[in-house]
Amino acid sequence: MKTGGAARQSFDPQRYERDLLCILSEVRPLPAVSQRDLQRILRKYPRDGKGFFSRSELIAGFRHLARGQGWDDEASFVRKLRKRRIRTLSGVTPVTVLTKPFPCPGRCIFCPSDVRMPKSYLSLEPGAQRAAQQGFDPYLQTRVRLQAYHELGHPTDKIELIVLGGTWSFYPEPYRVWFIKRCLDALNDFSGADPATAPEHAPLRDPGEPSESVHGGLGGASYNQVVSSHLRRRLQGALVGDWERAEWEDLEATQRRNEGARCRAVGISLETRPDQVTREEVVTLRRLGATKVQIGVQSLQDSVLALNERGHDVSLSRRAIGLLRGAGFKIHVHWMPNLYGSTPQADVEDFDRLFDDPAIRPDELKIYPCSLIESAELMRHYRAGSWRPYAREELIEILEHALLRTPAYCRVTRVIRDISASDIVVGNRTANLREVVEERLAAQGRQLQEIRSREIRSGEVDDSRALLEERATYETSVGLERFLTVTTAGDRLLGFLRLMLPKQPAFIEEIRESAMIREVHVYGEVAGIGEPAGARSQHRGFGRRLVARAAELARGAGYSDLAVISAIGTRSYYARLGFTRGRLYQHLRL
Repeated sequence: MKTGGAARQSFDPQRYERDLLCILSEVRPLPAVSQRDLQRILRKYPRDGKGFFSRSELIAGFRHLARGQGWDDEASFVRKLRKRRIRTLSGVTPVTVLTKPFPCPGRCIFCPSDVRMPKSYLSLEPGAQRAAQQGFDPYLQTRVRLQAYHELGHPTDKIELIVLGGTWSFYPEPYRVWFIKRCLDALNDFSGADPATAPEHAPLRDPGEPSESVHGGLGGASYNQVVSSHLRRRLQGALVGDWERAEWEDLEATQRRNEGARCRAVGISLETRPDQVTREEVVTLRRLGATKVQIGVQSLQDSVLALNERGHDVSLSRRAIGLLRGAGFKIHVHWMPNLYGSTPQADVEDFDRLFDDPAIRPDELKIYPCSLIESAELMRHYRAGSWRPYAREELIEILEHALLRTPAYCRVTRVIRDISASDIVVGNRTANLREVVEERLAAQGRQLQEIRSREIRSGEVDDSRALLEERATYETSVGLERFLTVTTAGDRLLGFLRLMLPKQPAFIEEIRESAMIREVHVYGEVAGIGEPAGARSQHRGFGRRLVARAAELARGAGYSDLAVISAIGTRSYYARLGFTRGRLYQHLRL
């Protein structure tokens, strides 16, 4: 076995037992630990007489000392010390992994061409850096991320696996099956006890790997040419190594193992392009275990899509979303203002189409204002003066309109891409642009309805005052959507359910006559599988109440079967609610 990624300095808590015991004895009795409190205590017991112990080292020390000291409050202790709690305050722990650099079917002029990365990603993006350090190996990426969460005290039993990189549907099917299998293998193997090790054939980087971007609009070889040539040189003429392949039966066995694992995949998100979505691909996505699809719509103006050489028109976006929604997937749309050929006013009108058009109406949305990257073909238009970045005030006004216009059933997950300022030639460089926009709207007394702004996240929950209601009902191209919510008395969102009542038979025979639960999500700090909820919102029966109400509505609408697009790690949950297993879905007879 080879060790993957950069060498990591292991921490031996036994060496520092005395100091750690003193620190922890002062921290444990505190009801809460501020940064100031922690710094005051750490100064009294410097590590090696000159530095501070990190939070992860304190947590490691607690775990080392707990049995001998009779401490049984690990969960509350790590919660006090947990850094960046917001990562796991949406009910799941996200683990993002990237596929390897690979040819892309698109020719988008705004897309950077960093041949060290899968298409559209840049080597300085945090997730991309982590992926490169692990040689884009799915097992190592997953394992190292789980380890980092564990060391910082975050729960690791409810994992949302987010697969990014290039166009997922364009990678060879054996590679995709292998990639998901290896991610699940890492979840199944994880115990939090050992550092990550690579599988025998980890695709480690070598000295001959390309180290520069190519310039799509400035002449020279294209991204696809450079990446294809490099892969074939390394893999004896192939684009995928012999070890980067798996059979469906191997993946299915790994999925069954994950149903009862300590780290379960309670959601799998994959990303693709509208022109890659076919009926066959939709079934493949479901077999892989996907529950959400990120899809790059970018614009709903055919003229803008053509000018940017997107490779599809709006009709293909509508068709792709209809196929995915009809199969029960959650729809996570990417939309880009400031594309070549658009204007601020045109973008405001274009955003409105996202929710006015029944064929779009996404469940989640990423807003990516176009930034100019030197390796993108857009550089040619910028130099010619035919494209310019919007002024800051123009962009903020578009985003204000977008956030206010987003309905209660949609979650805006991002407002800008996590691109390093050093990579941006011109365009927005404000990392906290969403915060800026939200503060301006709050100062005007204007409230947002979109999901992210209303999530409960943390705080105590009073069950007796939780309200279950139908927050929104809206038509789509494939049926009637009923968006059910559970909220606090102050309208903070505790959980929701998306119920689809199809208006025509689905193309997948198994759900041909079924009503469909497309998503059940309970917010708040992650409660471990089997862990009592205490005052937190998870494990309080809100999900069960939502499912029961969905069953009533489906029965009342004349359906005899209620299907759910369950994740691998939630199959046992739905089984306890009376659902039985089909080939791709679970079903409740009504």
